[in-house]
Amino acid sequence: MGIIQSGGLGDIVIALPIARHYRDQGREIIWPIREEFLPSFRESVPWICWVPVPADPQGQFYYDEPVRRLRNLGCDQYLCLYQGLASRPELSDVPWFQVQKFDEFKYTTAGVPFSRKWTLGENCLARFDGREQALAKRLNPEGRPYALIHLTGSTHRAHVDLGFLPSDWLKIEITEETDSVFDWLSLMERAEALVLIDSVFANLADQLLMSVDKFWIPRSPIFLSPVLGSAWTILPAPADSLAARVLIPRPSPG
Repeated sequence: MGIIQSGGLGDIVIALPIARHYRDQGREIIWPIREEFLPSFRESVPWICWVPVPADPQGQFYYDEPVRRLRNLGCDQYLCLYQGLASRPELSDVPWFQVQKFDEFKYTTAGVPFSRKWTLGENCLARFDGREQALAKRLNPEGRPYALIHLTGSTHRAHVDLGFLPSDWLKIEITEETDSVFDWLSLMERAEALVLIDSVFANLADQLLMSVDKFWIPRSPIFLSPVLGSAWTILPAPADSLAARVLIPRPSPG
């Protein structure tokens, strides 16, 4: 079973339980992804055969190149999980396109119950305690109470007033400290609070149902924002984000 979802990081995390569904049925999973994402997934999700694909200005890495790689590997059955691509308008020509958010769309397309999205912690991820603890010790050597903050998504850097957090908490911002996004999991689980822009780390916190105070920073309009399955405090959308530009319909008179 081939999967076509070469990017982005958050979309791949959203779709991992889809792959696990088919792996549990005995299928071998082959998944071409952008080559810069490989360090995050190669060891943490070893039950998938990851195929690195270089990004190109023509955008072939989204669909055409993954299909070519899959066929070269003898895989002639694949799922394309994109909600829409300019080069493949037929992907959006399905009844559920108009009524589902993009993450629901992937599960409907794959024929997998949407509730599986929140089984990411069940046989999907291999954890590496040594790497997770090394990162935690480097960023919080004194073991102080802290909030973990992620402000930069793939298309937006949020400017958020963090004055609601206690002043004596350490504020640790998620940056490119490691090769793998999964090295941050222990720090996420042990935080007093998570303040996360709509991106891969927010997806991880939600899909793993982390029992931490979680604050969501909107980034995208409603149809490009995922369905949340755990408790979040949703902060106001930053004024310069796409989420803030969406008009809310007024109720009709009467």
